Amino acid sequence: MFMENNWIFSLPNAVAFCGVMALWLGWMFVFLLKKKGPQSEVKETRRERGSIAGIALQAVTYAAIWTIERRPKGPIVPMPDWLQWVVAVLQIFLAGFSVWISATAVRTLGKQWTYVARTIEGHELITQGPYRLVRNPIYLGMFGMMVATAVSVTIWPVLLAAILIFLTGTAIRIRNEEKVLRATFGTQFEDYARRVPAFLPGLF
Repeated sequence: MFMENNWIFSLPNAVAFCGVMALWLGWMFVFLLKKKGPQSEVKETRRERGSIAGIALQAVTYAAIWTIERRPKGPIVPMPDWLQWVVAVLQIFLAGFSVWISATAVRTLGKQWTYVARTIEGHELITQGPYRLVRNPIYLGMFGMMVATAVSVTIWPVLLAAILIFLTGTAIRIRNEEKVLRATFGTQFEDYARRVPAFLPGLF
């Protein structure tokens, strides 16, 4: 165990925490460094504001895992040292995958990417890249980053609650966004939705 900023970490959790935080920087750069074209060139055709409630619920989960801290920051549940190292590696892998799928999705969407559910003039139904795996890869990346972080910093009941709240918020966002896509693309979107899961392959 060692002390950093008044947080007592076990060595495996310290390694996991540092790795996940480094990947958080990469995840944020995905969105902060995204080039935006002139807004005058983008003409919105449909918008669904109901997705804002889902955004708020997702934000609550991030606030909860950072606010309700685990001290000392050993393993999230009792486990032997070797298993702590396994969990640390899985956390870093999960965060790395989350950064990759988010970055690839944003690049694939191009000017169609936005925070709120909408379509724009000339909108295309994107089904390539990570959209061949799931219909909402950015939300999957957000979920992965939340879980990878929570395992290092919060208590297990908060992690479980955060997962449930995040999935609820994600379901709200997906329902509202896909309402817009169904209205725009009709049977083309329905065919895509039958082939590809919305969020978690094999589950949702």
